[in-house]
Amino acid sequence: MSKGTVVLAYSGGLDTSCILVWLKEQGYDVITYLANIGQDEDFEAAQKKAESLGAKKVFIEDLRSQFVEDFIWPAVQANAVYEDRYLLGTAVARPCIARRQVEIARREGAQFVSHGATGKGNDQIRFELTCYALYPEVKIIAPWRIPEFYNRFRGRTDLMEYAQKHGIPVPVTPRAPWSMDANLMHISYESGILENPKSHAPADLYLMTKNPEDSPNEPDVLEIEFKNGVPVKVINVKEGKSKDSALDIFSYLNEIGGKHGVGRIDIVENRFIGMKSR
Repeated sequence: MSKGTVVLAYSGGLDTSCILVWLKEQGYDVITYLANIGQDEDFEAAQKKAESLGAKKVFIEDLRSQFVEDFIWPAVQANAVYEDRYLLGTAVARPCIARRQVEIARREGAQFVSHGATGKGNDQIRFELTCYALYPEVKIIAPWRIPEFYNRFRGRTDLMEYAQKHGIPVPVTPRAPWSMDANLMHISYESGILENPKSHAPADLYLMTKNPEDSPNEPDVLEIEFKNGVPVKVINVKEGKSKDSALDIFSYLNEIGGKHGVGRIDIVENRFIGMKSR
């Protein structure tokens, strides 16, 4: 007898793959949901993986345009900058992901939603407040706050052992010495060797921005056209290139900014539960 249906925010990685199998062990039917918000991801491989692990359904949703129009533009208009520097690229993406998760849960008649956010970070708050705001009666399963789960999986080694035992494909590439969260707005890096504030971020860490020392000395001249306070067109004056959809405008501006070394920051943030995190 099933305990009910859960919509799991799934990434295809080790943690959420183990959570998928664990939820099934607990007696739930699991629907996996993967949001495309511009991260570099093999969505087809993630879908096959979820299906092979017993997901009842797999949803892969392209939310890139919504992310720009409904979340990034309003955040920029509101001047939503954390401690004068951080443009909240990870924070702003979470309500975008959770909004669609709730839509799927309602449509599929699921009573539960689940996520793989840790019990010590900010993402759990962002996901859950969004879910409760849009689906007040939903029940949230947060495995990393459930003693049976976190006592069983005390670290990556336990997850790897569980994965091998249950036929979950495990990562073959060595783990990066930091963790990374990417979307079309930004990439944030934390933990590992970055925990020591004395350590500089290694040069090969940056994927979206060139080192200012290596960026061109010639400027790109851009004209941006606004309507009702929102960019509707960008033109590269020299090259004659133009973009006119929200997603294309934003992606192009990020590309030009990155080429010129714009947008690198190094910040220690205050987490909701009181920890500091670089």
